[in-house]
Amino acid sequence: MTQMVPNSTNEIVVQADTSTGPWRDAWRSFRKNKVALVGAGIVLFFILLAIFGPFIAPQGINEQSIKDHRLLPPSSEFWFGTDDLGRDIFSRVIHGARISLWVGFFSVIGSVIVGSILGIIAGYYGKWIDMIISRIFDIMLAFPSILLAIAVVSVLGPSLQNALIAIAVINIPNFGRLIRSKVLSIKEEEYITSAKAVGMMDFRILFSHILPNSMAPVIVAGTLAIASAIIEAAALGFLGLGAQAPQPEWGKMLADARVVLRNAPWAMVFPGLAIMLTVLGFNLMGDGLRDALDPRMKN
Repeated sequence: MTQMVPNSTNEIVVQADTSTGPWRDAWRSFRKNKVALVGAGIVLFFILLAIFGPFIAPQGINEQSIKDHRLLPPSSEFWFGTDDLGRDIFSRVIHGARISLWVGFFSVIGSVIVGSILGIIAGYYGKWIDMIISRIFDIMLAFPSILLAIAVVSVLGPSLQNALIAIAVINIPNFGRLIRSKVLSIKEEEYITSAKAVGMMDFRILFSHILPNSMAPVIVAGTLAIASAIIEAAALGFLGLGAQAPQPEWGKMLADARVVLRNAPWAMVFPGLAIMLTVLGFNLMGDGLRDALDPRMKN
């Protein structure tokens, strides 16, 4: 967009207006969404908590005092109370933010990378390549995600790293199908036809033209997928297939608190609230990004 302004000699000069653009407009739209900003604030809070957790936590995450501090209720000394081993729940919840966000971010990054590559290849080349990749996606999507994750962890062995791999695997078809659908529409555009006509290599067309123009829905889906990944990591931890003791993972903390639920409900309440707030923040932020990046949501 351009605008004409007079210069010092009263001549009309055409200047480019850099205040507009798809990403800038999306940011402006996102800032106007108060609910999305609340979600972004929640996410930022937990990210800062994960980064500075070791400096904030008042106690060591594995400091035990069964004799003196077992199952103490919330107080000025132990803000969230203590668990059945006398460990400070507040400190463990803070450190748990680092584990949950680490699993959420890196599992989704892995899913996006692998799913995008497969989706681009399937959508761009089509024919038998598209058929094979699409059938693989269909088979994976035929299984409930948590059951597929359990199967993957059962093969690899229970651990936090294997839980991350399992969560990444089950989300690959979601991103693959999303990218494939975008590629099918973008590859018919005139600028792609022109690029082919001048002899541009397929690799350059895919990663210089098609992929950048397919990223908007991936960003939205990725933000929402992080919330799902955190829940799935907590579910695997709750079942004993994710993080192992003594790691302060929120799902594992919920599983350990089951045996003392009646006597010490705070041992389960605070890790559960941490999961709920984190997932809520990503969902609200993801909805705001969808409204900002999807042209159909704009007036």
